[in-house]
Amino acid sequence: MPKLGFEETLGREVLSKGRCVGCAACVIACPFGVLDYVEGKPNLIGECKNCGICSKVCQALEFSEDKVENLVFGRSRSEREVFGVYRDIFAARATDESILKSCQDGGVVTALLYTGLDKGIIESAVVSGLSEDKPFYPVPKLISKKEEALESAGTRYTYSPNLLALKEGVEKKVSALAFVGTPCQIRALRKIQEAGLKKYVKPVKFSVGLFCSESFDYHGLFETYLKGERGLNVDEISKMNIKGKMIVDLKTDRVEIPLKELKPYVRPECRVCPDFSAEFADISVGGVGLEGWTLTVIRSPVGEEVFESALDEGLIEIKPVREDDRALKLLVKLTELKRSRASKG
Repeated sequence: MPKLGFEETLGREVLSKGRCVGCAACVIACPFGVLDYVEGKPNLIGECKNCGICSKVCQALEFSEDKVENLVFGRSRSEREVFGVYRDIFAARATDESILKSCQDGGVVTALLYTGLDKGIIESAVVSGLSEDKPFYPVPKLISKKEEALESAGTRYTYSPNLLALKEGVEKKVSALAFVGTPCQIRALRKIQEAGLKKYVKPVKFSVGLFCSESFDYHGLFETYLKGERGLNVDEISKMNIKGKMIVDLKTDRVEIPLKELKPYVRPECRVCPDFSAEFADISVGGVGLEGWTLTVIRSPVGEEVFESALDEGLIEIKPVREDDRALKLLVKLTELKRSRASKG
């Protein structure tokens, strides 16, 4: 059977049907460099050689959860594992005051990166950083210092195609890195692993997935709504969070916004993603149902090893999560809601 090119596969079955999540897996995996990332989507800029690699790494074209679970975790999820395979779950937070001042919730991601860099587990990390040109605009970033991890702490709620920074790391011949990303980016990373593209998989020593219901279009959220309708000075935004509503912290004020007002600015492609809790990461994290703590799901042996290293170093403290805890109930609820939404297209 002849291999089909980009236009016959991703172009026809993914892009034209609005199913592309913008993860950039196809862009970084193309061995001939004929795909570019333009306005959040892959764009053919040269002659496609019909190698079929782009279709192999596209999560929207095909994604077998059972196959990927066995590849990554060595087993499929049990019936009780509604939010994916896991080994343990905790409420956790960093102990470093500088992290707690800068972080989104409990600072677990930053503490894990500190651990990886301190212990020599990693040389660099792929994260979402902030643009120097636009206020609160996320950009993929390859970091190698703890102060850079601290500067990148927090959530922006608009999309950053972090796989592009993974490509940068590979091009710079980084041999050990951590990958931090949203569920769709973790799924893309596993599709790349499933496709056997070792040059992108081998350097990744552990992955941290971020809980995500949806993200917003930057222009719509910041320019049209926050600046236009609300009259906010977006240059003064210091932090954003979602706790049943969007909380926007400015230098001298705090604004709380009902989520229903933001629905027009949700990225349409997020509605086809079924994964809330980054079910295929080594460690998954999010602040659901907690204040000042991070709900932390340990999924793989690698994730467990890194997390225990952070505990041993005293960079993280934990408390147990019981079955009747609000945070766990909310995790299950949001998992089911996102799956239901995706099933409806």
